[in-house]
Amino acid sequence: MADRDRDAEGRPRNARPRDGLGRPLPYGAAGVSRQPEGVVRTPAETVAEAQSLLDAGRPFHAHEVFEDAWKSSDGPDRALWKGLAQLAVGLTHAARGNAKGASSLLTRGASAIEPFTAEAPYGIDVAGLVSWARSGAEAPEGLTAPRLT
Repeated sequence: MADRDRDAEGRPRNARPRDGLGRPLPYGAAGVSRQPEGVVRTPAETVAEAQSLLDAGRPFHAHEVFEDAWKSSDGPDRALWKGLAQLAVGLTHAARGNAKGASSLLTRGASAIEPFTAEAPYGIDVAGLVSWARSGAEAPEGLTAPRLT
């Protein structure tokens, strides 16, 4: 069995560099900086950081920010953060040219966040995101990043 890349605590972590859309590159290649994992942010910090990454064309990295919020949450917002992560992955698939993957993740993410439409938390435009995701699932080619708020 091959040795696995591990972090300082011994957990498996892929150390291969990645491009701006999160695709692995060969070892030794120049990649983009990776998002640190396991960062606990306030909801406002999560939304701001994710929006900044989406605006910069880095939806894979935005997904990692939402994933941190999802994994650090144990309340009702957990489903919101997971759904937002799925939307970011859907956008990632669209940017990579994977229409089928984009459609699947956008549809799943829209369904996950839709229950938050009536009382949208943290200034997030949940209704707008659901509409964006459902339209994008129908035609993911050329999909652009949404505004979260």
